[in-house]
Amino acid sequence: MSVSCKIRAVIACLLWGSAFAGAKIAFNHVEPIFLSGLRFSLAGMLLIPIIIIKKENLRNQLKHWRFLLLFAFVQTFLQYGIFFMGLYKVPGAISAIIIGAGPLFVALMAHLTMKNDKLTLRKIAAVIIGIAGVVFISLTKSNISVENPAFFVGVGLLLLSNIIGSYTNIMVIKRNSYKISPVILTSFANFTGGIMLLITAFIVEKPEIKVFPADFYFALIWLAIIPAGAFTLWYGVLQSPGVKVSELNVWKFIVPVTGCILSWILVAGETPDTHSIIGIIIIILALWLLQTKRKLNKLKSFFIRKKLKF
Repeated sequence: MSVSCKIRAVIACLLWGSAFAGAKIAFNHVEPIFLSGLRFSLAGMLLIPIIIIKKENLRNQLKHWRFLLLFAFVQTFLQYGIFFMGLYKVPGAISAIIIGAGPLFVALMAHLTMKNDKLTLRKIAAVIIGIAGVVFISLTKSNISVENPAFFVGVGLLLLSNIIGSYTNIMVIKRNSYKISPVILTSFANFTGGIMLLITAFIVEKPEIKVFPADFYFALIWLAIIPAGAFTLWYGVLQSPGVKVSELNVWKFIVPVTGCILSWILVAGETPDTHSIIGIIIIILALWLLQTKRKLNKLKSFFIRKKLKF
């Protein structure tokens, strides 16, 4: 993967990591599905000026409207509707760690669906270690008990969101032949999925329309900028030649670290604790393990060349 791809991936992950604190602030004022609907419909509209400036061929791109509509339903409506419902029930720092385990699910999904991206023993070990980290955090969180099942429901929803998110990465890779612009793909998925979420919110949550405090609007604007920018960058990298979805997603280890730190700084009542820190270390260890094979192979080749010289 090129340096340019790595830089874009890192920026996208930094943006995603900041979503947890913003969402927790906005949750003080609105329900989760309504918030996600507002966020993504606004995110889709934010990209319209870029589409105009870049003079994207909308007519040609919309020939693939069936895929775009399916992608909007799966990626925005399902994944992020479930994500926000889970986030509503789980502390921001913990939810950041669980979502940070996403690359582990991607590795499994890629193995099952991609011919050139198979699991190895090293990847399997990384998956086991990473999931152990998630289970450790869920079961040892000091203020969690069987009398508070909402936490475990939230963890389950976030894990399901991870699985769906893994599949959306595969969807983009497999439809690379369509040559859909990352900006159009992101804008269409965000706006259309956001409208689906808003309709669902008005049916299920029946939100109250009123004037909210300033902190809500600041949080909402930032939450809209995140998917508009991060997904455009991410889908562009996914469509780059030679990029493997499991290897690209390793960069998402940045997400839980960013999410935890910002939640501890910005969200009242959330502070660093031993379990969260250990969870971060375990998951980072798992993600590092996914990358060691290439490094070991290079090291092995180096010593073989040195030996031949003797």
